[in-house]
Amino acid sequence: MAKLILTHEVTGLGAPGDVIDVKDGYARNYLVPRGLATAWSKGAEKEVTAIRRARKVREIETLEEARAVRDSLQGNPVTVSAKSGDSGRLFGAITTAEIADAVKAAGGPSIDRRKIEVAQPIKATGEYEVQVRLHAEVSAKLTVKVVAA
Repeated sequence: MAKLILTHEVTGLGAPGDVIDVKDGYARNYLVPRGLATAWSKGAEKEVTAIRRARKVREIETLEEARAVRDSLQGNPVTVSAKSGDSGRLFGAITTAEIADAVKAAGGPSIDRRKIEVAQPIKATGEYEVQVRLHAEVSAKLTVKVVAA
């Protein structure tokens, strides 16, 4: 088992700054090469506290704020335009960054792109449901309408 410090949020494992134990292959082949985690050491405690401090600044402070943001997101569908062919198939896919930008452009709150989870890649025009993790206990379903540009 490898002991690591998460530098980014990983669904099912933890949040940035968490110290985790995972199998060696998962650490060596997935987490460390993608920059999601770093190796744990005794001197890394300063790094852990810095990551937690930065996370606390970015995350939504209270549960009530998270619920208010959830209600505003679920009530307002977001429209994303992208280049597409005649059949409605997109040239590429809609990214979480494009969804976050569309939410902000529509007058919604600014959302970190890493908090948005897309189940299947969005590669055609239409309506899609995406999950937005706002708080440890609160998540929102956001409706994304993809239209041809």
